Order: sequence, then C-alpha cells, then structure tokens
Amino acid sequence: MLAVGANGAGKTNLLEAIHVGSQGFSPRTRSDSELIRFGTAASRVVVRGERGGLPVESTITLRLREGKRASLNGAVLPAAEQLRSRLSTLVFTPDRLAVVKGGPAVRRAYFDRTLGRIARPRAGLPAAYASALAQRNAALRRTGAGLSSRDAIAPWTENVADLGSQLYAARRDVLTLLEPGFGTRAEALGLADARLRYEGEPPSRESLEARLERDIERGFTGLGPHVHDVAIVSANRDLRLFGSQGEQRLAVLSLLLAEAELVAERSGVPPLLLLDDVLSELDAARRRTLAESVPGQGQTLITATAASALPGEPAQVIEVSPGHARTA
Repeated sequence: MLAVGANGAGKTNLLEAIHVGSQGFSPRTRSDSELIRFGTAASRVVVRGERGGLPVESTITLRLREGKRASLNGAVLPAAEQLRSRLSTLVFTPDRLAVVKGGPAVRRAYFDRTLGRIARPRAGLPAAYASALAQRNAALRRTGAGLSSRDAIAPWTENVADLGSQLYAARRDVLTLLEPGFGTRAEALGLADARLRYEGEPPSRESLEARLERDIERGFTGLGPHVHDVAIVSANRDLRLFGSQGEQRLAVLSLLLAEAELVAERSGVPPLLLLDDVLSELDAARRRTLAESVPGQGQTLITATAASALPGEPAQVIEVSPGHARTA
C-alpha cells in the first residue's frame, strides 16, 4: 500500500495511528496526551484486519488524565502494550536513524525489543536484569553512605551476574540470527560487507567483586549489559562514526527487513511494515531494490509525497489530505 499526500497532509499521523492501534503505543512519543487532538479530551483508534487468515480487531482508547484502554477481538487487555506480544508491527521513521547514529542506549533498547519479538521466552530478560541492577545500585549507595553493610550487596551481585550473563547470551544469539539477513539486505541496497558486532563481555561474580570499591564510591555498577553496545559496521567502518546519513538509513532499513524475515519465519505470520518517508533519500536503483524486497514481507504501508516515488504499481493507493484518507 502507498499513502500519498503533500507535506503536512497527515501521512505520518495515519502511520502512527496504525502503530498505536496494533502495538498500543506510539513510535514517536511516550506521552499519550500528545496522541489526543488539541481541544478534545479523548481519542480512539480501531484497527481491523487479518492475521494468519483469522479476523483481528484491536481498539485503543485514550483519555486525558486516564490510562489507556485496549481490547483485542473484544477482550479487554490488562495493558495496552500487551498488543505487541499478540500482533507484530515494525516501523521505519526518519528518527529511527538514531539506531545507528545515536548513543549505545538507543541500540541496546532496539535490540532488546527485537529480542522480545523473535525470542519471546527470553523477552523478560532485559526488565529482570534492569530490576536486579537497580537493587544492586541502591545497595551500593546505601553502603557508600554508611547506612548498610557490604553483605547487603552480595545477593544482588549474584543476581546481576546471573541475569547479566543470560542477557548477554540472548543478545548475542539475536545478532547471530539477524546478521545473515542484515548482510544480504544491506548488500542488495549497496551497503557492502555489513555486519553486527557486539561490544562487551558477560559479567561474573568475580569481575563485579573485583571492582566493588569503585562501584561503592560511584554508587553505580560499572560493568554489565547496561553499558554494552552493538557496532553496526560496513566494510570495517563503524557507521555511527564513519557512515554518511544515506548509509545509516540503508543500515536501519536492512535491519528492519532482516527482522521482518525472522519474525515471519518464527511465527508463521509476516509482520505489518510501516515505512514512513523511506524513499525520499534513496536513488532510483535503491528505490527499485526496496520495492522488490517488501512484497514477500506481508503487508507494507509506505508513505510518499507522490505515487511516482515508488517504482512499480502498489496494490493500493491511499490519498491523504488534512483530516481525510481515501482510496484512490
């Protein structure tokens, strides 16, 4: 599907609404109040479609000063974000370039979300590790302030070492799964010898205890998966430092397509792909390569200012104007 319209017509709003309706949250903001039109007190998104040949309907209701409410096929969900474990939607927006050009925390969050989608039994590891880490850091600060003994740190050191090693292994496994598809997609888009390189070592009780004095002084655990990074590399160049914006865009697109392939392979149902303003900085050859890549990935919605931006014929064209969207 291709959504076309002038700049500011609402194409990104349409894409964002679909993401909210299928995942329970916005790819743009974590402030739900920003999803409600100015001058109104509530908003509602309803998404209908099929998943694996079965009908699906999700509803998200947002009200000012109230929590989100979500339902799937009429059943109320305890939390709107639970939709992401039932329905798969992957999104590209221009600000997703931060996955390559941003700091390590952005990449850790990105690959931990990928972990949740393609290795669901291990999806809770990032949150479990973060909880243990917070407890150890609190114990470090209490000890540093003379309010507690070092004995209180030891159990959390064990937890951080155990969960940190598990999270390290899970992330490495995800990169191993992603890298072949990422390299293939990147090569097709003209990004040579693209690889993913994990930077960091698994924590152990011994390594944590070896730096205990320093951690107590700082009140912070100085090693573990929370300080690791993933280098996104092309031809031995770290694209964060030595990649052009065009190469960074190609890397994010290649990651997205590789993940979509894995999600489809593991779940049997391709994810919905939402590609916002993805064509604007691609040359004609790369636009053609991208257009040839997405049909096998299930349903894809691409936004552009004109239908001519997409090589070939889309299955459907939606014309977007302020406040309206209609089939061409």
